[in-house]
Amino acid sequence: MNYRFQNLLGAPYRGGNAIVTNNTELISPVGNRVSVIDLIKSQTLTLPVQSSSNICRIAASPDGVFLLTVDENRRCLFINLRRRVVLHRITFKHPVNAVKFSPNGAYIAVAMGKLIQIWRSPGFKKEFFPFELVKTFADCDDKVTTLDWSPDSSYLLAGSKDLTARLFCMEKLKSSQVRDKPFMFLGHRDTVMGVFFGVDKKTNKACKVYTITRDCYIFSWGFKANEAEFDEMEVEASEPPSPGTPDRDIEGNLVGDNTGNLKKRVDRDRKSSNLGEESGYLQKGKWELLRKDSFSQAPSKLTACDYHRGLDMVVVGFSNGVFGLYQMPDFVCIHLLSISREKITTAVFNQLGNWLTFGCAKLGQLLVWEWRSETYILKQQGHYFDVNCLAYSPDSQLLATGADDNKVKVWTVSSGFCFVTFTEHTNAVTALHFMGNNHCLLSASLDGSVRAWDLFRYRNFRTFTTPSARQFVSLAADQSGEVICAGTLDSFEICVWSMKTGRLLDILSGHEGPVHGLMFSPSSAVLASSSWDKTVRLWDVFEGKGAVESFTHTHDVLTVVYRPDGRQLASSTLDGQINFWDPIDGVLMYTIEGRRDIAGGRLMTDRRSAANSSSGKCFTTLCYSADGSYIFAGGCSKYICMYDVADQVLLRRFQITHNLSLDGVLDFLNSKNMTEAGPLDLIEDDNSDVEEGVDKQTRGKLGYDLPGSMPNHGRPVVRTKSLRLAPTGRSFAASTTEGVLVYSIDDTFIFDPTDLDIDVTPEAVEAALNEDQPSRALLLSLRLNEDSLIKKSIFAVNPVDIAAIATSVPQRYLQRLIEALADLLESCAHLEFILRWCQELCKVHGNSIQQTSRNLLPSLKSLQKAITRIHQDLAETCSSNEYMLRYLCSSSSKK
Repeated sequence: MNYRFQNLLGAPYRGGNAIVTNNTELISPVGNRVSVIDLIKSQTLTLPVQSSSNICRIAASPDGVFLLTVDENRRCLFINLRRRVVLHRITFKHPVNAVKFSPNGAYIAVAMGKLIQIWRSPGFKKEFFPFELVKTFADCDDKVTTLDWSPDSSYLLAGSKDLTARLFCMEKLKSSQVRDKPFMFLGHRDTVMGVFFGVDKKTNKACKVYTITRDCYIFSWGFKANEAEFDEMEVEASEPPSPGTPDRDIEGNLVGDNTGNLKKRVDRDRKSSNLGEESGYLQKGKWELLRKDSFSQAPSKLTACDYHRGLDMVVVGFSNGVFGLYQMPDFVCIHLLSISREKITTAVFNQLGNWLTFGCAKLGQLLVWEWRSETYILKQQGHYFDVNCLAYSPDSQLLATGADDNKVKVWTVSSGFCFVTFTEHTNAVTALHFMGNNHCLLSASLDGSVRAWDLFRYRNFRTFTTPSARQFVSLAADQSGEVICAGTLDSFEICVWSMKTGRLLDILSGHEGPVHGLMFSPSSAVLASSSWDKTVRLWDVFEGKGAVESFTHTHDVLTVVYRPDGRQLASSTLDGQINFWDPIDGVLMYTIEGRRDIAGGRLMTDRRSAANSSSGKCFTTLCYSADGSYIFAGGCSKYICMYDVADQVLLRRFQITHNLSLDGVLDFLNSKNMTEAGPLDLIEDDNSDVEEGVDKQTRGKLGYDLPGSMPNHGRPVVRTKSLRLAPTGRSFAASTTEGVLVYSIDDTFIFDPTDLDIDVTPEAVEAALNEDQPSRALLLSLRLNEDSLIKKSIFAVNPVDIAAIATSVPQRYLQRLIEALADLLESCAHLEFILRWCQELCKVHGNSIQQTSRNLLPSLKSLQKAITRIHQDLAETCSSNEYMLRYLCSSSSKK
């Protein structure tokens, strides 16, 4: 099973800056990954690229081909967005506060602390060191916070925490002899959060500058050109004096005010810089403050801003969740709305300026708003806390998640979007279960209720409770959907309800610990439960009248799961073992020792290496494959293990993350970071800055100094809480610390022939097609088992010959042919042709398909999923055209 990472759900945004490329593609950082959202197709895709820690800054090239990401460890990735691969890597020497491509795509400006570095942009060509440092500006007195390029890439604006904005000239970048002193925009009283060039729409030249500060002020600066020669007064006006900082010439000599030759030296500087008429026009004049306006409508700190040059509009976000849209230069407020109660961390225009994107890192919220029609294009919000449980719908199109934030969310797997959120629970959601009709979802919670949700009307239509309050941690329903069972955390009982009436039918007692595992047998009405009392019990709920069979273990049992055919039972224990039982004979079949397989990752507070600290490593969730030949296991580790059940061997380990911002990822800790006071990373060294340091220290003291708090100061520990395999067998989902990871079978086919000899070659398939022998070509392609040739042979068949050729397909090739047809239904436009293939295969091979349904179950589920999706899409179109067709038919009959 060649499973690969496909998508990340449950967290559309987690911090950093979001950007928009190609006007409709929204790129946002999600932890140490990058998510790309197509706003037209309503699809999200997470790149299969991971940074070493959480990404804090991203930038895209003007053509949308390249993406630059910088994480908290100062490591930068240069990514090809179209191929989704990393082209180059580099590590900066200081933390990066801002990064931006030049409009011509030739340079990259990087703000690192007090420095601004200009790098030449790499390309597709493989080089030994593709990043070339062109220029370094070290004129700032404090951390640079924001950057902006002029439209012709000739000038660079930089705002910093020293209450100034600086204008740098990009001419003669490689010349180390030329040192143009930057022009300084003064008068701010707080950190400059945004600097933007305004342009003249007729000449497309920079003619104004906007600077936005954290204390909610915007400064408008205008440029006045002067074609005459510079005189001494013009020079002094263009460069305001800096108190305490002497002026220097290009040789570094001090320039006195009373030397009398200041004009001569300035003229020499202008000649040495060789500024042309087009690129140096900003030097032939002076800048002056035109007006200063205040965002007084939102009495809060300004946290995000952006500017659109074409529309001359500014959007700002505040720390109280309010955003404002203003028309410049008259500072007219167009919109002032509240979208949340938390701080807006990113605000950005798209290229046309009709959509606004806002992100709130604390809530994991991402919004795209069209300001003209005042409607939402996109409104997504992830879970606030960890996801505890998952559930796939029977057709594999929907995925439900429940978390500690008391919410149940339902996601569309194909698009990656959440389309409904249920908030009726008042405590953490611990278990989910989809009913067989695909339109009903069950959820269990610690608030003492089990709720049933209608996915047609999006409402809670039934609530199951008990006379006394209990906390439910497991959930199961029988095959008919008439009986609902839930296991408790505190009373160690199993409650049984009727789905139709909602009445409590029975309470099953006998366990002496929390019932964390519960599942009905797929082939009978036997209920299996696992508990921390070291037992797995089988209950005959309907006819047994309390009959119970117990399987005893040596350690606490954490979860239990049935094989899809109901003939095997798997349970995981606290010592890291997976036990396989025969539920009919009650015999232990075999055991997998998995502690060494799941071991890995060292916590920040561990005193021993990861190889020697396997205590506490165990599997907390299990999941069988669709055919029952494999089992997936995850738990308190960074690994998800995949075992072969028959041979009890480890087939593959999936590492869910490489994010060093989480605890338990590294196997070996750097001894240089260990001090007498503990790990260096856990020592508080935040500055006493008003926004960052004090706020962070206050939050830390509130939670980390309480009794029983985490010894690693709240660093999230990587783990897997729930695993579920899609009924189609082609994908599985894992709820982890990073979010909901979806893995699917890789579409890039690996050569795996089924019946190969010397005559079975791609050339033989092509020859059979050229000789008009579609039946022979199809059989050869199925034996060769190459996806492209199989699909080509299918399309080569004449529609009238489908029945005859379907009869000639051997039974052993049915699974591969059904998989190819299911894949074609997802992407092919020839719907009737593929459906005729499916119909003839069912007619001819119906008996053999029924006899080998266990082996064909994954491919049949995939085919059912594709047909169901197409049926839903066509149903809306047909219903809308129904009345029109009736009218046309009635009018033709009257004539």
